[in-house]
Amino acid sequence: MTKDQLFGKPVTAFEDILDNYPPAQVKLFTAITFTKFNRVRMRLYSKCKEMGYSFANYVSSRAFVWRNVKIGENTFIFEDNTIQYNVEIGNNVVLWSGNHIGHRTRINDNCFLTSHVVVSGYCNIGENSFIGVNATIGDFVEIPKDSLIAAGAVIVKSLTTPGLIYMGNPAKPTEKTVYEKFGIGDEGE
Repeated sequence: MTKDQLFGKPVTAFEDILDNYPPAQVKLFTAITFTKFNRVRMRLYSKCKEMGYSFANYVSSRAFVWRNVKIGENTFIFEDNTIQYNVEIGNNVVLWSGNHIGHRTRINDNCFLTSHVVVSGYCNIGENSFIGVNATIGDFVEIPKDSLIAAGAVIVKSLTTPGLIYMGNPAKPTEKTVYEKFGIGDEGE
């Protein structure tokens, strides 16, 4: 810690949160991006859950979210997202600005979708995946866990191998896996 306050609010060391903010009195939000391929956010979310905390969500008032969308906890949905009917969004997910999430799609836990991603209908985005700016995913596509879909990549067929990085149009896997690129194992750090 380098400061006691940030934007006029108190800063507390993680080790002191139970003493200063008991789980019965507050909800948490782990506001961390895709550091270490979502593993830092995932680890803190899991640790806080074990400590008994419940979690807040943020859904921008400038996002369109169909009334029957299911949203897990600790999820952040920025402005200009369009989330169509019967979409399911897991826990600990970030949807940055301007995405389109098609009907009956499932985004699993710990995913991060950057800006202007188009996910068509009936898709399944595997846990811990990262989808880059302007990527497009066609109808009925399955993305396995730990996938990195690069900026502008186009995915029109289901993928099968977890942990690969896909680039291009049509997207092809690179030689390096996310596990190698980010120095993580397939089950965590």
